[in-house]
Formats: sequence, C-alpha cells, structure tokens
Amino acid sequence: MNREMLMLVDAISREKNVERDVVFGAVESALAQATKKLYPGDVDIRVAVDRDSGDYETFRRWHVVPDEAGLQLPDQEILLFEAKEEMPDIEVDEYIEESVDSVPIGRIGAMAAKQVILQKIRDAEREMLLNDFMSRGEKIFTGTVKRLDKGDIIVEAGRVEGRLRRSEMISKENLRNGDRVRAMIMEVDLTLRGAPIILSRAAPEFMIELFRQEVPEIEQGLLEIKSCARDPGSRAKIAVLSHDKRVDPIGTCVGVRGTRVNAVTNELAGERVDIVLWSEDPAQFVIGALAPANVSSIVVDEEKHAMDVVVDEENLAIAIGRGGQNVRLASDLTGWKINIMDANESAQKQATETDASRKLFMEKLDVDEEIADILISEGFTSLEEVAYVPISELLEIESFDEDTINELRSRAKDALLTMEIAREENVESVSQDLRDLAGLDPALIPKLAEAGVHTRDDLADLAVDELTEITGQSADEAKNLILKAREHWFAGQE
Repeated sequence: MNREMLMLVDAISREKNVERDVVFGAVESALAQATKKLYPGDVDIRVAVDRDSGDYETFRRWHVVPDEAGLQLPDQEILLFEAKEEMPDIEVDEYIEESVDSVPIGRIGAMAAKQVILQKIRDAEREMLLNDFMSRGEKIFTGTVKRLDKGDIIVEAGRVEGRLRRSEMISKENLRNGDRVRAMIMEVDLTLRGAPIILSRAAPEFMIELFRQEVPEIEQGLLEIKSCARDPGSRAKIAVLSHDKRVDPIGTCVGVRGTRVNAVTNELAGERVDIVLWSEDPAQFVIGALAPANVSSIVVDEEKHAMDVVVDEENLAIAIGRGGQNVRLASDLTGWKINIMDANESAQKQATETDASRKLFMEKLDVDEEIADILISEGFTSLEEVAYVPISELLEIESFDEDTINELRSRAKDALLTMEIAREENVESVSQDLRDLAGLDPALIPKLAEAGVHTRDDLADLAVDELTEITGQSADEAKNLILKAREHWFAGQE
C-alpha cells in the first residue's frame, strides 16, 4: 500500500507539474482530517509521511499558550506550566505531541481523500501561476472579459484571472464577454477564489501608469508625475515636474499633435486630462491646478491647510466647474482645501475676520480699537502670535515701544492661560456616554465642548454642516458620527 501511495504521489506530481512535497502535504492533510473524525471535539492532528518509504506516523498535538491567557481551544491548547511538567525546556508557541494510532489508508474515504488532495494541488498550481505572473513586475493587467461574478468582471490573462469590481470600473463603459481590458493591479488577495488579483480602472495610479508607458521620459527619470486626481471617465488632472531644464513637462506629456495624451484619453473612455505644472510653492501649484480659470489673488491658511482663491466674475464658473468638478479635482490634486470666491465675497470674509480679530484683541488684551487695528495691520490674528512670536518682530512695530510690547505679551499669556483653564473645565463637563461613543476621535472632544456639545444627544441633534463647521471633518465623516450618536434612539425598534 505504501508503494502504491509513492507511485500515486509521483504520478500526480508529474501530471500536475507540482513538487512532490506539495502532493505529500495533501496526503498528510487528508490523513489528518480522517484521523480527527475519530476524536470528540476539535483536536489538532499532525501526520508525517516518510518521502522515501511511504511510512507515516500520526501525532495529536497541543499548542503551548501563556498561563495568563487561559485556554481558548481546550482540545488544542495546553497552559505553559502544565507543558513544563512534561517538557521542562518548552516555551510558549511550541507544541507538545503525543503519538497516536495511524488511520490505515484503506479506511480513508476515497472521495474525501481525493477531494483534499486535488484541492491542495489546485491551490499549489494557482499559487505557482500567481507567483510566476507577479514576478514579472507588471503593474497593468491586460486580458479579456471572461464572465460576470456578482457585479464584478472577471478578466482572464492566460491562466491567471483578475477581478475588476463594479466600483473600480469607469461608469460609462459597458464591458462584455470577450472585450479586451487593461487595468491597474492594486493588490493580490489569496483568500478570493478564482480571481485573486484585484484590478482598477478608476484609480489615479492607473492613469499615472498609462502615462508612464506612453511617455518614455518618465521612465528615464527626466519627468515625474507628482500627483493625479480623477473623475473617472469624465475629467482628470495630473501634476508633472521636469528634472531636466531642457524638457518641457507639459508638452512632453501631450506629445506631437496630442498623440500621447490622446492615447491615455482613448484608453479611459474619453476622459479629458488637464496637465498641470507642479510647484514647490503651494499657492502657485493651486493656481496652476485651477486652470483654465485665471486667479486674481490667493490667501493661504497654513493652520487649516486651506486657501481662499479670488477670481473675477467671468472666471467664477470656470474655476468651480460643472458640479464643482474643477475645484474638487484641483483640491484632490494639490491636497489643499480650496475655497473659490469673487472679490465681494473675499472682501466680506476679510472684513468679518478683521472684526473677529479686533473684538478678540480688545476683549482679551483689554486694549482700545486703535491698538487692536495696529496688531491686525501688522499681520497678527491670534493671541498665540502676540504671546509667543519672537520679541524682535514685535519691536519692529513703530507704533509700539518696548514697555507696550512687554505688557501686550504678558496680557496675551494671561488670557491664554485663563482660556485654557476654562477649556479644561468645559471638557470635564462632557458626559461619559459621549466620550465612549465608538468612532469619536478624543481630539475632537475639546472642539465639541467649546461648541456646547456635551452629551451624545447634543451630538445627535446636530446637522452635518454644523458638525463639519465645529470639527473640520469631511461631510461623510460628520454624517457617520451623527448616525452613530443617534443609534440609541432606535435601539429595540424593528
């Protein structure tokens, strides 16, 4: 019988073109599964087959776990102190084994053994094919549509399959069986049966890789695509940088008569691409990203990582774009929050901010309007700046002498201390049910407390725009947090 098993292993190994060890592993797994059925409970069985003689031994084993962890799987685990009674030098995560009777091969259900062995072989073949494919280092998967699977499209390239999820397709495309498809390889998930390579045609990385293939200068290191933002199938923006002054980054990506950019556009169902010059200066980068709109002025808020961009009336619609598309893509491309406004809106906002700063300085520093306006005209907008900027900068203000400056700094520090004490007292008044709310970042609690949100019900009563104003979260994040806060209202309802 052992000779027959060795012959079977050799035959399967040759037929399936897999290593003998893989087939032996499948046999050991089948024998272990058959042995487990002889024991009550979920025991751990290991079978070791001699690769030369075909003889095999069977062991029941226990995983050694820390004493303080306790037994989560009593049939498979043993505490460290108990294990040391049998093997004094054993450590946690090792195994204690006990030899048990082996199940004769003849008693194994033929179908069960066959199923296990063939499945192991299929898994091994699949892994070998995947490893071979991935070793090529390709980033774009090229194949044909094989079938639909629960809304996903299965794409076949040779004997390897990729999965293109509905959410990663270009919405206007209608792919059918047999159609040629190119997509970005995003990840490999071996837990997925059949098609473990996850693909995307909507990811910004796909457009970047397409340009890399069309523009040799990128591969040569003369050009670099710094970022990309897409509205798949409609419009996109890419930011490019030249590492060689002789190479025009935008013209090179466009190509002669637009051949290079058109090749990318044709692959992406007509998606229009704006090519933007990347700049180390964030303001200049944003101005370029908003093209074709002309920008009149721009105000950068480093703390909020936002920019107020002023455009004239005729450029307002262009800067915003249809459905806000242009400003949204520019924001994604640059990583800055962009607020588009006309000159009147900008003046009104600036006046509002000036009034707020004036009121703050007059109230907290106990100064008159004239001194407050001097601070504002010199660019001071917060008490922290008055209290902690280098004194040399304050001494440059011609209207103030050294005594005045020291007094202003002292008052600013006292005001900040008083405000911090009040803030801590306010935070302490926040209820425990709000603090314990799943998904609530503890860093947001002071902001909520300052806005008068002290309980879970206070949070639940907020509108999405109110919460985004308080916390600075995105609309989706604020919506999810409010819904979480409201869950207890509907507890017990069908």
